[in-house]
Amino acid sequence: MASFKIEGGHKLNGTITPQGAKNEVLQILCAVLLTPERVVVNNVPDIIDVNKLIFILGELGVKVEKLSRNSYAFQADEINLKYLESADFKRDGSSLRGSIMIVGPLLARFGKGYIPRPGGDKIGRRRLDTHFEGFIRLGAKFRYNKEEHFYGVEAAELFGVEMLLDEASVTGTANILMAAVLATGTTKIYNAACEPYIQQLCKMLNSMGAKISGVGSNLLIIEGVEALGGCEHTVLPDMIEIGSWIGVAVMTRSELTIKDVSWDNLGQIPNVFRKLGITLERKGDDIYIPAQESYEIQNFIDGSVLTVADAPWPGFTPDLLSIVLVIATQAKGTVLIHQKMFESRLFFVDKLIDMGAKVILCDPHRATVIGMNFESSLKATKMTSPDIRAGISLLIAALSAKGTSIINNIEQIDRGYENIEARLKSIGAKIERIAE
Repeated sequence: MASFKIEGGHKLNGTITPQGAKNEVLQILCAVLLTPERVVVNNVPDIIDVNKLIFILGELGVKVEKLSRNSYAFQADEINLKYLESADFKRDGSSLRGSIMIVGPLLARFGKGYIPRPGGDKIGRRRLDTHFEGFIRLGAKFRYNKEEHFYGVEAAELFGVEMLLDEASVTGTANILMAAVLATGTTKIYNAACEPYIQQLCKMLNSMGAKISGVGSNLLIIEGVEALGGCEHTVLPDMIEIGSWIGVAVMTRSELTIKDVSWDNLGQIPNVFRKLGITLERKGDDIYIPAQESYEIQNFIDGSVLTVADAPWPGFTPDLLSIVLVIATQAKGTVLIHQKMFESRLFFVDKLIDMGAKVILCDPHRATVIGMNFESSLKATKMTSPDIRAGISLLIAALSAKGTSIINNIEQIDRGYENIEARLKSIGAKIERIAE
């Protein structure tokens, strides 16, 4: 496995343009299966998870044409459904959690969809019940092969229905939504996720001829149509990557401009960073971060310690809590980080403690961070990336630490961040990729 060698303690400077949103594009790529017509997708990030899904689509028979570095055309007019029951698919699909979202479109258009138990981050239990309960409510029959961990749904026809999701799952909402657009009748999804990713998917589906209303709310109403057509869609910039670059600037006390961030789709993200005492300026559609030698965490109005917690949109995204935690290690003040959605995502703090951070892991969901106000630098160390977001957080910590750090298992970082070392080098970071 490859590693990063990082010489920390250097100030950075420059301009960064964020990549397309990973969590959006995985949904958008699955939606191309809903039509035999040509679909063009722009701002596709060149990252492992996205490239794996494009490979799976190709194996399914989708014609894939690369139009430019980040634009593709897809045409799903000759689908090879036999691939779904092959050993190759069981291997390919199990390595990517996002592959679960091919099931809804395949079920809607071809009457069946199969998936091996998907992989992805090791961040705790991530149930698939929401997806399959939704398909069952639409009229599909469900089966599960325990020996092979292989899921399947089949239906001669899907029928619109009212349903309440047991959790506001982003991928679950996307999957059920893509199944419902071709169902007979009207579907109402209560407790639907309403993240910008879902709003973008709805926008794309409507441009293909779907009839979805309530976009941006927790109630989606879908009037089924007989068929969908082609379209062109542009993916939003990745809000998680934007938050990561804010973390890079703050921890290295650097001046940085992040270009074309789509401010209107950032939700609470700027506010949460400001609560940590960080100065962010809006300049057109860019974020300007001046070099800050110190930043002080705000307390609650009564003087009690600030809590930063994740919540379904428009609450704060869980994907940025690990970044917030790292930033807090060098803030002035104390903050409680409460990770509600995943029970293993805070376990990477032991690496930060090894680097000299003052963090108390209260339980699998909560950590208290006592900021050091840059009075004591983090110390370089050797560590391993457990998942995408912890990986980038450890990378940010290493960039601020004195000395040379090694991060192993960087394939986890590559799953979510395009060409990260070259982009860091472009703003002055001392980072090298070391082969196995």
